[in-house]
Amino acid sequence: MQKTLSGSIEINVRFNEADPLGIVWHGHYIRYFEDGRESFGNEHGIGYLDFYRQGIIIPIVSIHCEYKRSLKYGERVRVETTYVPCDAAKLMFEYRLYNPVTGQLVANGDSVQVFLDKETSSLQLTNPPFFENWKKERGFL
Repeated sequence: MQKTLSGSIEINVRFNEADPLGIVWHGHYIRYFEDGRESFGNEHGIGYLDFYRQGIIIPIVSIHCEYKRSLKYGERVRVETTYVPCDAAKLMFEYRLYNPVTGQLVANGDSVQVFLDKETSSLQLTNPPFFENWKKERGFL
């Protein structure tokens, strides 16, 4: 069984995220993924600023979302973010969005980020040393 590391955050569905019928626009689900990713990174020591301080930026190169149910203004959404270990020089996460009251799955998806040198924007073909240490400390190596 492969080791996993996850984080969870609950978010209020805001007025500006809904259309006139009160239904959340589909693009905001990707924003909820980012909220989950940012919360996970801050909780586990691999946030955007942790990479930036090491001279690395981590743009998204792939993101996928499967919509299961609509969210509405006034509801809450629980974002569960799971780190997906891999040997390649990239960050992979899986997401599950739930209605915390009903427990119903709202959406699920995944994302891939790569490592770029902050100064030159060149693609890094190996994991940054601090990220290798992070993986080792958490039993992923």
